[in-house]
Amino acid sequence: MIYKARRGQASFGEAIGILLLDTFAPYIPGDVANATTYCFPVRFQKVEDFTVERAIGKDNLIFDSLLSGANNLVAQGVRAVTGDCGFMAIHQKEIARRLDVPVFLSSLLQIPFISRIIGDGKKVGIVTADSRSLDASLLETIGIDTTENLKIKGMQDQTHFHESIIEEIGVLDSERFEKEVVSVAKQIVDEDPAVKAILLECSLLPPYGSAVQEALDMPVFDYVTMINYVYSAVVKKRFEGFM
Repeated sequence: MIYKARRGQASFGEAIGILLLDTFAPYIPGDVANATTYCFPVRFQKVEDFTVERAIGKDNLIFDSLLSGANNLVAQGVRAVTGDCGFMAIHQKEIARRLDVPVFLSSLLQIPFISRIIGDGKKVGIVTADSRSLDASLLETIGIDTTENLKIKGMQDQTHFHESIIEEIGVLDSERFEKEVVSVAKQIVDEDPAVKAILLECSLLPPYGSAVQEALDMPVFDYVTMINYVYSAVVKKRFEGFM
């Protein structure tokens, strides 16, 4: 086999490129921004000045920096580009239009798929960083025109989430964090028994997906389920076995 180098590419074999917010928080295993979360190599690109506040505030002025970061990932050979904040959804359509590789910036892109597999008359429960910002206008940017089949609840009022993520104190107690995530997920189902699947919108929440599933006994989706799915499409493996 003959291999060819690409000018300007510093390393190879990283199929998934991940755009990161400019934050001060520990990225624990399971977090989108922790490389040990994946069973394959990924490439990270921090978007300078793209703070949590700007992400939750749906600041359109960050677009040029986000696009520049995405283009840099593509130049370094990634086969698909994602992000680490569901609120990047507002940039999904335009970034995807401008890049020649698949773009899946928001975990919320999984909503139609989840809705179809659980069936009509059932709802998707969404645990989000801030339910005040996850509104109809944001969902419309990714083609979701109704919230009738959704039950949304935010983490913004949870004490440790607010301290570690919004205030950015630089410390994360995973046990406290897990209890808060599970509590919010339970509230969703308690308030609406029609919820039959959970989507953890925030990129910080996948580490607690197992605890949520154990508490609710239903499918749990998050950023990592989406990233693994796309990876399996852009890096196909040959099958080996016997009959």
